[in-house]
Amino acid sequence: MPRIESTAARLARLGFADAATAARLVEQAGVELGDLLDALAGVADPDLALASLTRLAEREPAVLDRLRADGALRERVLAVLGVSAALGEHLVRHPAQLDTLALPGLGEARAELLRAVGADPGDPEPRATGSGALAGLRIAYRGRLAHLAARDLTGQAGFQEVTAELSDLAGAALEAALAIARTEVDTDDARLAVIGMGKCGARELNYISDVDVVFVAEPREGADETKALRTATRLAQAMMRACSAATAEGSLWEVDAGLRPEGRSGPLVRTLASHLAYYRRWAKTWEFQALLKARPVAGDLELGQEYVGAVNELVWSAATRDNFVEDVQAMRRRVEAHVLAEGERQIKLGPGGLRDIEFAVQLLQLVHGRLDPLLRRRATLPALAALSRGGYVGRDDSRGLAEAYTFLRQVEHLLQLHRLRRTHVLPEDPADLRRLGRALGMQADPVGEFTTRWRRHASQARRLHEKLFYRPLLQAVARLPETEARLSTSAAEARLGALGYVDPEGALRHIAALAGGVSRRAAIQRTLLPVMLGWFADTPDPDAALLGFRQVSDKLGATPWYLRLLRDETAVAQRLARVLGTSRYATQLLTHAPEAVALLGRDEDLAVRPPEALLGEASAAVSRYTDEAETAVAAVRALRRRELFRTAVADVAGLIDIERVGVALSALNDVTLQSALDAAIGKVSAERRGELPTRFAIIAMGRLGGMESSYASDADVMFVHRPLEGAAERDATDAAFAVANEVRRLLALPAPDPPLLIDPDLRPEGRQGPLVRTLASYRAYYARWSSPWESQALLRARFSAGDAGLGSAFIAMVDELRYPAGGITDDAVRQIRRLKARMEAERLPRGADPALHTKLGPGGLSDVEWVAQLQQLRHAGALPSLRTTRTLKALRAAVAEGLLDAADETVLAEAWRCASGVRDAIMLVKGRPGDSVPASARERRHLARALGYPADGSEDFLDDYRRVTRRARQVVERVFYGD
Repeated sequence: MPRIESTAARLARLGFADAATAARLVEQAGVELGDLLDALAGVADPDLALASLTRLAEREPAVLDRLRADGALRERVLAVLGVSAALGEHLVRHPAQLDTLALPGLGEARAELLRAVGADPGDPEPRATGSGALAGLRIAYRGRLAHLAARDLTGQAGFQEVTAELSDLAGAALEAALAIARTEVDTDDARLAVIGMGKCGARELNYISDVDVVFVAEPREGADETKALRTATRLAQAMMRACSAATAEGSLWEVDAGLRPEGRSGPLVRTLASHLAYYRRWAKTWEFQALLKARPVAGDLELGQEYVGAVNELVWSAATRDNFVEDVQAMRRRVEAHVLAEGERQIKLGPGGLRDIEFAVQLLQLVHGRLDPLLRRRATLPALAALSRGGYVGRDDSRGLAEAYTFLRQVEHLLQLHRLRRTHVLPEDPADLRRLGRALGMQADPVGEFTTRWRRHASQARRLHEKLFYRPLLQAVARLPETEARLSTSAAEARLGALGYVDPEGALRHIAALAGGVSRRAAIQRTLLPVMLGWFADTPDPDAALLGFRQVSDKLGATPWYLRLLRDETAVAQRLARVLGTSRYATQLLTHAPEAVALLGRDEDLAVRPPEALLGEASAAVSRYTDEAETAVAAVRALRRRELFRTAVADVAGLIDIERVGVALSALNDVTLQSALDAAIGKVSAERRGELPTRFAIIAMGRLGGMESSYASDADVMFVHRPLEGAAERDATDAAFAVANEVRRLLALPAPDPPLLIDPDLRPEGRQGPLVRTLASYRAYYARWSSPWESQALLRARFSAGDAGLGSAFIAMVDELRYPAGGITDDAVRQIRRLKARMEAERLPRGADPALHTKLGPGGLSDVEWVAQLQQLRHAGALPSLRTTRTLKALRAAVAEGLLDAADETVLAEAWRCASGVRDAIMLVKGRPGDSVPASARERRHLARALGYPADGSEDFLDDYRRVTRRARQVVERVFYGD
């Protein structure tokens, strides 16, 4: 017992994690290990190495003497055993392969692996012999893998040398698998080339990875092409089975042919002509990106070279193809989607992971490689170095990313070597992290040092889009030392074009204006712009975003808080980019009130403010300028501009739905009308030198009355007054006219703010009738002359501003008209239906596509609103729940009262929300109103993006709109025009 404790204590001092278990292994080994323990202490995982070494000594006792006698062999073997349990298991089963590890270098892999399957390496088409070919291939492959790992782990082979040898070893294995396949398939009529793709093609393969390939075949002279393709297909399938088949020695890896034309849906093998025909006509940009890596690796190498030479011409002209920009943007989004979907410990697909770096480098090669042949490199690190030498990427950024990429790939190798399994996830177990750190030479605090270094490299790689895509654009317009290569103007414009900027020349001018000079402001812009340019590129309109950013920056750049806010608050800068690139309407508001940038930081700051708070602020502004109506209303309009911006940003960000947008805009218009009315009454009273001789109220109508205002809505209103007791009616009417006209004038004054235009045309007699009436006059008119359409229009009537008592009296008066006790007559119903049909036929603008008109088109706003209003006219007299000015609320009430099927209400409500959302989005995107879905494909793409569709979702949006409105129209035909 004392001896075990002494051994355990020694092992603990030497760095064994589980000294007690290690001591038992030493005791049970039955051989003397004491002089090897010091050597074991220096490996990545002494406990793991000891476990494998004791098993190896048990199987082959002489191995210990060999390790004692040969220091180089001892270093290599123990390094492998300290990292890889799987290779340790392989050496235990095949101890004779220690002889391989003793050699400083090995011969050609292809020849050795062909001999392992009984094939002649000198034969142009080697054929395997013997029954143990599959096992022989696996044993020989892993023996060479162990030799390479030993050189890798002892620092005798650098990273790029390791990945190149792994790729060549995979090619040799494919050649040997083909030799096995030829024993199953007669190949007299077909030539088959195996093209390495991905990391295998680029000679940057991992220890464990699927091997990506493409197969190309040709008939031999005089052979039938169809028969030859069948033969080649069987040969390719047999080759793939030879690699993936499970044996007593395990399998090699999967051969993945998914990068072939048409993917897994396409034929496994094609002729060269068939490949080229597909690539010329059907291929997407990502397929040319994949072909960057293509290299012949096995089979008929002459045919393989012919294939690669032919497709290279297509690869480097990909940037000139239609939809290249859209494809590049989609590829970038795909990379960034991985960033969001994967955890940070995923070193391949996580934030700033290997896939990010590889894809970004490949995209830059596609953009610039057409004109610069020096960029045409298969592997990532040589391509990154070439991009740096050409000035396409900054020298320091290139060096930093190369270091990060190399580190992450080395970590990936160590993770995979442990059990020879595909994995890219960093472990959380301290023991595993300790093994990784020690394997990378970190001895003092392996877990802490490794974690710090990993986070540093990951943080650097996480900003790779900024470093690779955008920072060089600033250097292209900046003054740099002559020793630093810079991106040429033409290359910068090509890159901006590839990233989605329609006017690259103009974009470069904006960048130069923002980042030029030596001021602190320009220095901060140079820090901000690489990030902002990326966010702009992700918006529907990058050019508009950059222009808007320059305009806002020109107005606010001198203020101390603006650039500091963008620099320090990522959420503000990112949301600003989205708003500028999505909504010209919001951008116009912001350029006239740039201080509203401060609202962008938190969702809470974009919440719709209560009407009471808005009214209090507006009333205070009017009170400050009692003798200056124009100034008072200008202050109120500035308030309205700020709140319009708040609502528009919340809308773009998806924080509020279309119903809440309508309510917010309507309430804001009510506040604006009340404030303008207060200012107008003050001015008219001052001019008259006395109190106004009448009470005055504004009645909201139309979409304002329904609390459904859009960004483009005018204020549909009626003006009503009631003379004060003892006042002359003529004097009161004159005063009321003066007030109404003053309200209209004040709200229409030229100003940088969106005007709130007053539309009083829904009043009795329309434009021919008086602008203002007394309550008694309204009552008399409606009692004698009212028509069904006026009763229908009054369904939207709601008190908006002015004297609340008068407003209530007006509403009570029109309730009798719009909610008749017995409902409207059948004749009135027929009149309303005829009017609706005539509107559909006559009011649609000339040239407009009826199916895409949001207001008057089939299933549009008018259809849905008239269904709700007909139900109200017929039944609201008896059913108070129907007495509402709001469309969707009326439809829900009709369902509750059994007047409308719930399924029909769902269809109608969806169409109303869809059409309203499109109408608002048109204003947000274009900055001007429109009722029709745009015919321009570019404008429709912008609109679809604003509505939440992906970049390639324009046609989906159009299909959805047609489907929703078509279904709604079917309900309208049955519910509105039926019975």
